[in-house]
Amino acid sequence: MKVLAWVARASWLALAPLVGGPLSDALTSHSPSVRVVVLTLAWTGWGFGLVATLVPHPIGCTLVRVLAPGALAIAAWAARGSDLAAPWRTAAVLASIGVMFVMLSAEFGEWCVNGPAYPNERRFLLRSNAALLVGPLPISVALVIAGVVSGPIAIAARAWILGSVLTVVGAAVVFVLSRSLHALSRRFVVFVPAGFVLHDLAGLREPVLFVKRSIETMRAAPADTDSLDLTNGAPGLAIEVLLREKVDVTLIDPRTGVATPGATARFLITPTRPGRVLAEAKRRRVA
Repeated sequence: MKVLAWVARASWLALAPLVGGPLSDALTSHSPSVRVVVLTLAWTGWGFGLVATLVPHPIGCTLVRVLAPGALAIAAWAARGSDLAAPWRTAAVLASIGVMFVMLSAEFGEWCVNGPAYPNERRFLLRSNAALLVGPLPISVALVIAGVVSGPIAIAARAWILGSVLTVVGAAVVFVLSRSLHALSRRFVVFVPAGFVLHDLAGLREPVLFVKRSIETMRAAPADTDSLDLTNGAPGLAIEVLLREKVDVTLIDPRTGVATPGATARFLITPTRPGRVLAEAKRRRVA
């Protein structure tokens, strides 16, 4: 993961010269106030993204996974409006695509969430709902980006009333949606000396610790299993956890938010890297 961290830093640093040139050139036809605001927003976002690649943290994971698509949108817009040479404009778009793939990778997410972990802990992100990935998630990211930039740009263009309205509405949208987006970076399995913790507030009211002696086995889930589904509809290989005795859990219905107390001795989860989860379980002498 150290190699990936340096790849993320290098690729993010490369955005400055590759995208900055076409963006500055594309803004020459706009008013000085609009140019200043757009460049200020772009450089501020780039600076926050750079910090996120330097300091691993779940907040940084959420941040760059919003900023990376924003960088691609800026590069595409700049490439269309710039008069610079075609290879430069193409390089800006391709670099932004590469950065987005790095930041959205499972390994980068794993590196981020393990930043604040204790030395004897190891965290593994859980996959998101399939329907969320193809619809609400990209829309939410686009709305957060629009909520940040639309108001200031409109004000810079002297659309005072529209800009003020967009700033207020945008702030509310960013506040609500950023909390929802960050919740995805806080869904993980945590291996600790005593066993492992399932930290998934989208499906459980509170994190649950499963101690080693209570775990019968962890394995790739068979297709015909009837275990309690805690995957939240996520795609990919599920892991089945079999317990020696039932453990109390309080389930949260993701559609209604209603909490239902219960108990289970077998359940399913879907990590982003299931092979690594099983390997870590074996290393920690979990069956």
